[in-house]
Amino acid sequence: MTTLVFVENPEDELSQQALTFARGLGDELHAILFGDAASDADALGSFGVATAHVADEVDDYAPAAWAQSVVELAGRLSASTVLAPGTDRGNEVMAYVAAKTDQPMAANCVSITPGSPASVKRVRWGGSLLEEAEVHGSPLLATVAPHAVAAQTNGAAGVAVEHFTTALSEADQVVKVSERVPASSSGVSLSDADVVVSGGRGVGSAEGFSVIEELAALLGAAVGCSRAVTSAGWRPHTDQVGQTGTKISPEIYIACGISGATQHMAGCKGAKRLLAINPDGEASIFASADYAVLGDLHEVVPAISAEIRKARGA
Repeated sequence: MTTLVFVENPEDELSQQALTFARGLGDELHAILFGDAASDADALGSFGVATAHVADEVDDYAPAAWAQSVVELAGRLSASTVLAPGTDRGNEVMAYVAAKTDQPMAANCVSITPGSPASVKRVRWGGSLLEEAEVHGSPLLATVAPHAVAAQTNGAAGVAVEHFTTALSEADQVVKVSERVPASSSGVSLSDADVVVSGGRGVGSAEGFSVIEELAALLGAAVGCSRAVTSAGWRPHTDQVGQTGTKISPEIYIACGISGATQHMAGCKGAKRLLAINPDGEASIFASADYAVLGDLHEVVPAISAEIRKARGA
C-alpha cells in the first residue's frame, strides 16, 4: 500500500512532522510538491520518501488546482492514505480533495489506525478536546495536527524525483494568488523565533507595547499578541498568536497580560516553555505555565529588561 503526503515545504517543520507521521503508518511513502518547494525535493529522501512527485502546471498557490493534482496522483498510485500538514494550506487543499472525491476528511489528527473503517484521534476545539472517530472512506484523507509527532529523519538517502502535469479545468484555476502584500512587521518571524514575547489585553494600549518590544529586542525575540489586541487595533493581525493567527513553537514563550483563552493556547501549545505574567492569580494561562509571575506586566517586564542589561554590563 501507498501513502501520499502533500508537502507544503520540505524545509518546513510541520511538513517534516507530517512525513514522520506518515512513515509510522508503514506504507510506501510518496510526496507531492508544487512551485518553489520542488527545488528542495531531494531533501525528502532522509524522511523515507521513495518518490517525490513534482506538479509542474501550477507554480503559485491555487487550492483547487493543487487538489486536482493530488486527486489524480493518488488515483494513479492507488494510495490508501493521503495526508497533509495541519496548516492553513494543508487543511484547505485537503478539503478540496475531499470535495472532489466525495470522501470525508479528518483534520488535525494525532494518531491513525488504518483499517476499514480507519480509526483516528484528532484535536478539536482549539486543542481542548481529543476526539476518537471512525472514518469511512477510501482513500483515507487527513491532516496531521501540528506537533503531534516530532520531525525525525530515518537515515535513508536518495529519493526519485518525477515531474507530471495535470489536465486542469477553468474552475480549478478560478481561485489563485493575484498579489502578495509584505507583512508590515519586521525583525524576527513569529513562526521561526526561538523566543516570543506576547502581550494581551492587559497591556492596555498600543503604546503600552513599548515595554514588550524592549524586552523582545534584548532577547532577539519576536513580538506577538492575542486576538483581543488585534481586535482593538493595537497590533496587526500578522502578530497574532492563536488558532486563527500564527501557531508558534519557540524554546520559550513569554505571555504578558494574556488570560489564556482556548483559542490563544491552541496557537502557543508548541512552545517548549511558557512564562506567564499576569496580575490575576485565577487566570487560566497559569494552568499551562512552566513559570508564573503574579504581578503587573508594566512593572515586571521593565524589571526583567533592567536585569538583562545589568547582567550584560550595559
